[in-house]
Amino acid sequence: MNFSDCKNVLVIRPDNMGDLLMSSPAIRALKNVSNGKITVLCSAKAAPVAGMIAEIDASIVFDLPWLKFETSQNENLAALIDCLKEKSFDACVVFNVYSQNPAPCLMLAYLAEIPLRAAYSKENLYGLLSHWLPDDEPFFTIRHQVERDLNLAGFLGGEITNKQISIKEPSVAIQAQVMSDFELSPAGYFVLHAGVSEKKRQYPKSHWIQIGNMLYEKYRLPIVLTGSKEETEFNDSLAKQIAGKVLNLAGKLDLAGLAAIIKQAKCMVSVNTGPMHLAVAFQKPLIALYAQSNPQHKPYHTLHSVLEYSVPLTLQSSNQIMRFVNDKLYQQFIPYPSPQEVIDALDSVLREVSDQ
Repeated sequence: MNFSDCKNVLVIRPDNMGDLLMSSPAIRALKNVSNGKITVLCSAKAAPVAGMIAEIDASIVFDLPWLKFETSQNENLAALIDCLKEKSFDACVVFNVYSQNPAPCLMLAYLAEIPLRAAYSKENLYGLLSHWLPDDEPFFTIRHQVERDLNLAGFLGGEITNKQISIKEPSVAIQAQVMSDFELSPAGYFVLHAGVSEKKRQYPKSHWIQIGNMLYEKYRLPIVLTGSKEETEFNDSLAKQIAGKVLNLAGKLDLAGLAAIIKQAKCMVSVNTGPMHLAVAFQKPLIALYAQSNPQHKPYHTLHSVLEYSVPLTLQSSNQIMRFVNDKLYQQFIPYPSPQEVIDALDSVLREVSDQ
């Protein structure tokens, strides 16, 4: 049996929202093969975006214990395996980054008696894998995460017709509602997203304040601060020190509302996090403040500018594969980009938009 014959496929992408978004072109390629049902096993953080990816038919939400989640459900693994077994999947595909071991996810599929199991792996996992793609990253090459996942989908016979990250657009009604609720007009405001899931990706608070003030002084447009509920207080402190109309929408938007805000913005300035990839999905002009933690996850196929900076030594990963990448690619210390550099990059991107 080949993957092209499978009508009920499980995709395991157990990380965060941005990771699932970057896997969406590969999921589309798998869907193009047999047009069967695709179910995604994903985390609670990624679950909302799963419903916005057209090729995903269903999702199973579970925070796996071998990933960095505060709510990991290791005591319920047996129930998860029973759930997967009951659904009688024909095949399973594991998408991961090169620093992750696919074996735990493959073991789930093996115990759930899913007959075909595919993944990248640096070692031959024998009975756990029916379709093994030897992982040459990062020791011989490094692919963007989108390309990495597409490469696995192509290995399985996936038909690659579109490499673009894409999601269902929020409805016209939702887009109009957020504009009305917050007294905004499309393309008449900037989005700043300062919140990070990992401290090593942080960009200085003082720099965010300067960027906000410089943006307002130059463009005289409202500034929207997005983020999670936990980031409300931080965003409040930014808003108090930025001139002009500043809206702190941290914790006030569901995913559809956040997508509508990003889609209709003039431009977005963001650290490397899930909402950055939402901007990519909508082809939104983007300035990415990019901590040098993983070169695979930069904006993909959209009008953007990436401004990199070094991760402090005390916050760098202990994962030995990531340390290899740091030693190979990130030997030179790069300071935080200045607010003026950010504004210059934004001006350049907007000029390119107007020239199109």
